[in-house]
Amino acid sequence: MKSKAAVLYGAHQPFQIEEIEVDDPKENEVLVHLKATGLCHSDWHVVEGDLPVGHFPMVLGHEGAGVVEKVGPGVKHVEPGDHVVLTFIPPCGRCWFCVNGQTQLCDQGAGILAGPQLDGTFRLHKGDQDIGQFCMISTFSEYTVAPADAVVKIDKDYPLERACLVGCGVATGFGAAVNRAGIEPGSTVLVIGCGGIGTNVIQGARAAGARMIIACDIHDSKLEQMKQFGATHTVNNEKEDLIERVMELTNGLGVDYAFEAIATPVTIGQAFDATRKGGTTVVIGLTPYNQETIPVNPFNLVLFEKSVLGTLYGSSNPHNDIPRYLSLYRSGQIDLDGLVTKEYSLEQINEGYQDMLSGRNIRGVVRYW
Repeated sequence: MKSKAAVLYGAHQPFQIEEIEVDDPKENEVLVHLKATGLCHSDWHVVEGDLPVGHFPMVLGHEGAGVVEKVGPGVKHVEPGDHVVLTFIPPCGRCWFCVNGQTQLCDQGAGILAGPQLDGTFRLHKGDQDIGQFCMISTFSEYTVAPADAVVKIDKDYPLERACLVGCGVATGFGAAVNRAGIEPGSTVLVIGCGGIGTNVIQGARAAGARMIIACDIHDSKLEQMKQFGATHTVNNEKEDLIERVMELTNGLGVDYAFEAIATPVTIGQAFDATRKGGTTVVIGLTPYNQETIPVNPFNLVLFEKSVLGTLYGSSNPHNDIPRYLSLYRSGQIDLDGLVTKEYSLEQINEGYQDMLSGRNIRGVVRYW
């Protein structure tokens, strides 16, 4: 099958919009006709060379929703015509981590940056050249083949151009607040970085009953928007001293929970410093793979009994939590519509990423019209 796709031929290069060939699904695989995909910063880390992948050329994209076109042998949970969201970590359900309720750490996820499918072969091609698939799902292609474990069936009444957001941004941010940190009602919360992830941390903190949610960013326009998602206070980190402001708002204590969603050592250190004694700092942002240290004082870590947590995918179980997050959207407890600042065609994908980098977007979405 022919498909239009945004192909990346190497780091520090623009996406090339090309026609590629997509194979039929093999055993335990699904062919999906994508309808929409979010533009996430994690894909841009590949472009910048901060996230190494195993094969170029590659089609990126890992936050998508669409309609099942065809299923391979052995697939039982979806059929052609079903609406689905793709998950970038396909949980096998059998490894130690899956069996113990940590599907986001599934051993099967170890190969998501390699390029081929689980059997070591490729499904995307251009002529005689194999094209790698980011996270084995490649949502920057109108048609894609994915492992059956990466395909989550959803109700057909959800708009797919909004449902795609729960494949990564919502699950990661909302889940970090609700699943990983376990925010308690009445808590105080700081969120550094108000893009697609940080905004959903704010939504999760609101849903969990936090009484104070401090949003921090360097873009005043974003900070103003955060109020509609639940922020009670805002801080522009270029215009104010973040730690001083947090201490002022919390009467010198610091916050119960601080979330870092930018991925720099400086902001990770700020999140730690803004956390009260006995509080919890959660690191969400994906720093460059060769960044080996963060400015966390181990003396204070012990003396103040703080906790520093990492979180992958918001500690979400995609087959359980993606439908749950969508049900919260249906009931008005998660705002997906407000997350989307602008929609793009696939041909505008480079423009969409420039808008993200300049701070103009909370989330950009590519729609396959």
